[in-house]
Amino acid sequence: MKGTVYGVSLGPGDPELVTLKALHVLQQVDVVFCPGTKLRSGEVKSRSGDILRALPVDGGKVRVFAVPMSKDRTSALGAYEALCREVEALVAGGKSVAITAEGDACFYSSANYLYGLLREAGCRVEMVAGVPAFIAAASSVGLHLVKQRERLLVIPGDVVVEELLESVVSKRVLVIMKVPLGEGILRPFLARHTELHYHYFEQVGTPDEFYTSDLQEILARDFTYFSILVISAH
Repeated sequence: MKGTVYGVSLGPGDPELVTLKALHVLQQVDVVFCPGTKLRSGEVKSRSGDILRALPVDGGKVRVFAVPMSKDRTSALGAYEALCREVEALVAGGKSVAITAEGDACFYSSANYLYGLLREAGCRVEMVAGVPAFIAAASSVGLHLVKQRERLLVIPGDVVVEELLESVVSKRVLVIMKVPLGEGILRPFLARHTELHYHYFEQVGTPDEFYTSDLQEILARDFTYFSILVISAH
């Protein structure tokens, strides 16, 4: 494992959804980096850190790096580049490093930019798969997302009406990640299309998990960043 960087997927939040392979890597590497968000108070909050603390992993080797949350990605990219230089130095010294990501590290993961930088720098990078949030969400309520020949489309929250309509007309089940990004378009769409079926999730796999399939309850909800909306015609 020496000199290798691992992109370790932690799943959506429930420590029991971390794979055995991911746990093995986390236990064996020399250093584990996990992302955190710096709050206005100066405190750094890390969902990945919360998961790691619930696992049998040596906390002394865990390091949290702050990633600014903003639509302007300049500061975030700067944080990734700084971390990349730190990781390169560790690898050059023969250390093995894990960089964690929530959900699956290859699915809508902002950390993928970092993994790419490290590969370009000549580091050996191996990815460890994880459970995507929308799969865990459906499983948590026994929702069979697609059946037989149905199709599934997963998109980020910054949607346009045409995308939604096309998905429904094509008889696809639509999964929208990070719902607030398209709130201005989504709320009127939901209010107009009462004939469709909706499943709304927040904070999947955490103590703050929330779910409802009641349209009026969804419309009355203040959408959070870590949210998922499933729309189907059946």
